[in-house]
Amino acid sequence: MEDTKKTIKIHKPDLDEKVFFFGMGVTISVPLTLFVYQYTDLLLIGFDSFLIAFFSRVIFAPFVEEFTKSYPLFYRHGETERAIFDLSLIVGLGFGIVEFLTYIYVLNVPLIFRIPGILFHPASTAIIGYGIAKKRPLPCYLIAVMLHLANNYISLTDPNPLIGSTLVVSITVFIAWWLRNKTKDNVLIT
Repeated sequence: MEDTKKTIKIHKPDLDEKVFFFGMGVTISVPLTLFVYQYTDLLLIGFDSFLIAFFSRVIFAPFVEEFTKSYPLFYRHGETERAIFDLSLIVGLGFGIVEFLTYIYVLNVPLIFRIPGILFHPASTAIIGYGIAKKRPLPCYLIAVMLHLANNYISLTDPNPLIGSTLVVSITVFIAWWLRNKTKDNVLIT
């Protein structure tokens, strides 16, 4: 009698793949986001400056950024749930670092106000990565968007946004950590 069990080789991303996905956060997610923002701002010409900022940063930004950060992950196959989750952290980190540097060096935002974003972007992308790994990306995408929306709303409307933003970022990081513990390193994504 022939053994019908197949041996499945589990693929674990190596350093080159991790660097590639970090680069995806930088070279795909950031430019795509900026492209969409350019047209969003054009659509809002003529509105009050607060309304432009509100629609652009609070409404459009979360939907666009969370999609563009997670986009490179949708075409991964043969990875484990944990590998997809970890790659999503790396993509989000690439995005977060570029956004951090842009706000600090181009827009002259004080460093202390941008540190939470370095933690937020990998965590929110990881929430979506969990959804991709579990074949339920939409609910996880919407959770990440709502957390992003809350964070951006606080940053726009609170005169001292650091406390509120730190709370939202802490919740996002906790959810990502909790979801990572629910991924498996031996379940393949097909």
